[in-house]
Amino acid sequence: MTDSRSHWDSAYNAKGETGVSWYQSGPSRSLELIKAAAPMRGTPIIDVGAGASRLADDLLVAGYSDLTLLDVSEVALSRTRDRIGGAANKVAWIVADVTKWKPTRTWWIWHDRAVFHFLTDRAAQDAYIATLRQATVPGATVILSTFALTGPEKCSGLPVQRYSADSLADRLGPDFALDTKDTEQHQTPFGTSQDFIYAGFRRR
Repeated sequence: MTDSRSHWDSAYNAKGETGVSWYQSGPSRSLELIKAAAPMRGTPIIDVGAGASRLADDLLVAGYSDLTLLDVSEVALSRTRDRIGGAANKVAWIVADVTKWKPTRTWWIWHDRAVFHFLTDRAAQDAYIATLRQATVPGATVILSTFALTGPEKCSGLPVQRYSADSLADRLGPDFALDTKDTEQHQTPFGTSQDFIYAGFRRR
């Protein structure tokens, strides 16, 4: 965890919230998918790899009241905590490597934009999937976004594993049924584009 935390802490310290390639001023696709899956505003939601994303801001404005943010980088989470100010006490904050983390509760919505694709080692992928099973219940919704097959081969200096929605479903295994799939061409702050996929799963 130390090496991973150092890498991402350094990235956020060097580039800030808006200088990283994955920055979105408004994470509209994620918000739409979460709202569709969780019409009840008390639904437990966890954003894995939340970083300094503005998704938390939008979820709080929308009235969601059981929100957990997890990231390996304390620097990234502190940016969000500072940005949302007094609303920070409405959020549960977890600094952890998701592949080593042991959840103490469960959630009905698991959201991950751009963590899983950094796990290029099968053992790390297996650990993530095991944690995903532990942290969700049958009927829960899992929303994963990764680089598409036409997306970049590296991000933040690290190699990534690219997926289609179907290959992602194959990797997660039979406990997760693919319900929805979509693509997005993300525009980076640098004027380039990156192809992402979004896949929604139902935990069996």
